[in-house]
Amino acid sequence: MKRLHIHVSVEDLAESVRFYSTLFDAPPTVAKPDYAKWMLDDPRVNFAVSARGGTSGVQHLGIQAEDAAELEEVFGRLAAAGRPVLEEAGATCCYARSEKQWVSDPQGVPWETFLTHGESTAYGDGGALGRLAAVGEAAAAPVCCAPAAEASSAVACCGPKDASA
Repeated sequence: MKRLHIHVSVEDLAESVRFYSTLFDAPPTVAKPDYAKWMLDDPRVNFAVSARGGTSGVQHLGIQAEDAAELEEVFGRLAAAGRPVLEEAGATCCYARSEKQWVSDPQGVPWETFLTHGESTAYGDGGALGRLAAVGEAAAAPVCCAPAAEASSAVACCGPKDASA
């Protein structure tokens, strides 16, 4: 059974751990100097917080698969959604080793799908969100130098339209 994943960036990790431990009535399953994670069954969620700089708030959402078949099912749905997908085979992130794919929804909210294979002593490079943003920007970029019949503005992206065309 798949598990919802939520990762929140926080300013004060200790205060956030106290808050969420009280809310969930459980201590973190993983506690590091810059990261904490709760693997809850009620509700069935992998909830993580990290204090690694950046803007506070929900960093990304995700779906954690429990086996390779579930992961392939979710990966297939991502491909069918028609959004640019960033694949991370053998990723190290959040003190774990995983197979991952990332996609942004139409509003730009990052979603991670993954299967964890084991623990890591390092947090990881954490660059996936930046790479995902670059993939999304490239896919959203307008087609430059389209034929004049397709251009609708007075100035095409490659310069003024040829008035004689």
